[in-house]
Amino acid sequence: MKAVISIGSNLGNRHDHLVDAVSELAKLSGTQILHASSIYETEPQGNLDQPSFYNGIIVLDCDLEAEVLLNHLQQIESRALRQRLVANGPRTLDLDLIAVDDLVMHSRSLELPHPRAAKRRFVLEPWFEVEPEAEIPGVGKVAELLKQVSDQGVAKLERLQLL
Repeated sequence: MKAVISIGSNLGNRHDHLVDAVSELAKLSGTQILHASSIYETEPQGNLDQPSFYNGIIVLDCDLEAEVLLNHLQQIESRALRQRLVANGPRTLDLDLIAVDDLVMHSRSLELPHPRAAKRRFVLEPWFEVEPEAEIPGVGKVAELLKQVSDQGVAKLERLQLL
């Protein structure tokens, strides 16, 4: 299956947190990184009183079930000392499972596709970079959705890469 993961950090060495997380994702059994976007510097959403984020997208080929993959993502966040003190607050690492193939699901632990992905330029722009024809299942094409969030501050950092 193909899994799309949004990756972000706004505390500590943001670049190193992202690169370390990508390295851990690459080591997961039954996974292969298909695409890794550039790194983008983005304005915080929701809680605006915090540092800017570094964000990107990773696309995996993965043999893991969606909820098992989510569990691995949360473990990687924990190893990066992620703390969940304030909703949408600052964090060393944020790994969000955005989409898994065309799967639409709503469980206690996971909603796919990610319910806010279509409204977040920091998800859509790097995803469009690596998969211009991508579509959020049941929502629409990433290219079209991106036009609706052009007012959100996102800047591609040419000098920084996830891989």
